[in-house]
Amino acid sequence: MADGGAPLPTSLRDEITAWLEQNWDPSLSLPEWRRRLVASRWAAPAWPIRWGGRGWPDWTESLVVTAIGDHGAVGLSGGVATGLAGPTILTHGPDSVRQRFLGPILTGEETWCQLFSEPGAGSDLAGLTTRAERDGEEWVVNGQKVWNTSAHHADYGLLVARTDWDAPKHRGLTYFVLPMRQPGVTVLPLRQMNGHASFNQVFFTDARVPSDHVVGTVGDGWAVARTTLSHERRFGALRGTRVPSGRGRAIDEARLEAEENFAPYVWYPQRAGRADLLIGRARANGVWTHPAVRQEIVRAISIERVSAWTAERARVARAAGRPPGPEGSIGKLAMSNLARSSAAAHSLIAGASGLLAGPDAPMGGVVTEVLVSVPAQSIAGGTDEIQHNILGENVLGLPREPSSDRDVPFRRLRRNT
Repeated sequence: MADGGAPLPTSLRDEITAWLEQNWDPSLSLPEWRRRLVASRWAAPAWPIRWGGRGWPDWTESLVVTAIGDHGAVGLSGGVATGLAGPTILTHGPDSVRQRFLGPILTGEETWCQLFSEPGAGSDLAGLTTRAERDGEEWVVNGQKVWNTSAHHADYGLLVARTDWDAPKHRGLTYFVLPMRQPGVTVLPLRQMNGHASFNQVFFTDARVPSDHVVGTVGDGWAVARTTLSHERRFGALRGTRVPSGRGRAIDEARLEAEENFAPYVWYPQRAGRADLLIGRARANGVWTHPAVRQEIVRAISIERVSAWTAERARVARAAGRPPGPEGSIGKLAMSNLARSSAAAHSLIAGASGLLAGPDAPMGGVVTEVLVSVPAQSIAGGTDEIQHNILGENVLGLPREPSSDRDVPFRRLRRNT
């Protein structure tokens, strides 16, 4: 039994399966079904009892998710809501924010986006200049964010803004839940070089945030943001609903929800390099016996295998109840290396035809999309350089890089704007 949690049943899978046999009803609407799932405390068994869970160890979550899918039922919504917003709010509170938002996050009735990066504050996120100023019972927000997936249809955004310009840059930030559907928020799409428009830029002009929508405490936004980023590096934002193949209103609505939530990520397999295509492409192009090609393929597959072992260590650590650790940064770097190695191998295999796009290109343009998408892997979710710093300082115990701005009031700093 976890601390403060309900006793674990002798057979957890048998118990959830028995409950599903009595309660799963595909004729319900998706919100109705998920409210039933949440009320039973099966939706998030590792969450505290007070907030709709059972207080069980983290490993029970994956077991219950698998059991729900195997039964042909619908589980939680995926994306930023359950991957980032839920864990962050659960960790930092306060209770009023938990009470208001955790339930709709589990039922999927409210959608979310992340509002962190800015044109002048990407890798140096603490250098952000979007400001929030107190005005009675509200905060007034002005500024700009960029690379915001799903902002075009989100109900709420996880916003980090500067609330104290006289504090050092890491200590003058506050983390908000910002209502997206208001006149002061403008969302515009960004077109990428691979042809997709998966991201947005968001402009705030006197946007309003209720004073009770602060996550954590005023001025402590950097610590809250680091929690979100640690979950992002574990790819929590991409965890999605396993939609069953049956029929029924709940299933149909879950399918439409999944299509909308994950439309921005359709090119992510290409961003990762598509190492799975290398051997088949080398054989089809008649270069399988070429020594340089074979060497590049072996290099990519070796990185892929090692990365899988790292991911498994992270999974075991989470199952043991440990918080996200260095495996996230190690895995992020490994994926960057794998993407670059795979792109190099694809270039050797395709030759000049790798420059072609469209239906006449290799694999209908998939190889070309790999080559123009791979650079994003080393940038999104924290650049490779940032991951090296995290590992060097927090894992290896190396001294921090010299910094002249850590204890200087932010308003006195030269800024990249």
